[in-house]
Amino acid sequence: MQLTDQFLRKINYLRVSVTDRCDLRCVYCMKEKMNFLPKNEVLSLEEIERLCDNFIDLGVEKIRLTGGEPLVRKNIIHLIKNLNNKKTFTNLKEITMTTNGSLLKKFAKDLKNNGINRINVSLDTIVKEKYKEITRFGNLDNVLEGIEEAVKNNIKVKINTVVFKNFNDDKITDLINWANNKLLDLTFIEVMPIGDTDMPRHMQFVSLDKIFKELNNTYNFNKSDYRTSGPSNYYTSEKLNIKIGFITPLSNNFCATCNRVRISSTGKLFMCLGQNDFVDFREILRSDRGDNYIKDRIRFALSVKPKRHDFIINSEVKPYINRHMNETGG
Repeated sequence: MQLTDQFLRKINYLRVSVTDRCDLRCVYCMKEKMNFLPKNEVLSLEEIERLCDNFIDLGVEKIRLTGGEPLVRKNIIHLIKNLNNKKTFTNLKEITMTTNGSLLKKFAKDLKNNGINRINVSLDTIVKEKYKEITRFGNLDNVLEGIEEAVKNNIKVKINTVVFKNFNDDKITDLINWANNKLLDLTFIEVMPIGDTDMPRHMQFVSLDKIFKELNNTYNFNKSDYRTSGPSNYYTSEKLNIKIGFITPLSNNFCATCNRVRISSTGKLFMCLGQNDFVDFREILRSDRGDNYIKDRIRFALSVKPKRHDFIINSEVKPYINRHMNETGG
């Protein structure tokens, strides 16, 4: 079975936020003083699994667990184990995760044992003082030790770095050299206008077109055919042993190849990260509705999935996406 949207794009990738909670407060993701959701508003693990089951039945092949920070969710390994077991008799081929890495040292072995072979770690700097600044109170050593533990357990780690104006945009080469020494692929991401933070988005944004041109002078990049299910374009260099990716929702729109939808921690299905429209599955899951009804609502959601996002960043326009990234999922 193949799930397609109204533009005949094949939708085979589901990103699921398992919690809005996080043990960090990254300045581009949320405000320092956040009001997290009451627990009864967040889907239970059983509700998440049932929703995943219906997407898998409709053709979803890859599920990425996100947050917030997914590893702060109690009993998250139980959900991962149950999803992993489905790979033997369903369409599901892969489970992955995006994490800030702070709890990886504790969970890496369990993740590997339950079928997670590849993760993305969000890491914007390798300078301790600056890491604490961007995360507000994070400990870089915890993350670096967690990455080492993941690699030790044969989990492929990719680093995701949000390029942040006047913070790390002058340290890109240092990050590349560090990742290259660790043999970790590295993807740079533009700041996106999702939710209000304590700093206006236009003061955070750096165009990756500009960064790419500067890096290309040093590395003489070659376009790679390597693709994951995400939107990153990858490049190689004779000077590097790793792939460098760029995710450019504002500089270079990639919506024509979109293959994914997102479930928020509250059960809202967002057909597009850059739009406010959603279909709410929480009440459906908590009422006397069968799986056929759930599948019908999923099909309806895909029938109204927009052609593209409408991200705008400038000094006159406040972020019009009225939710924070920690609820939607990275």
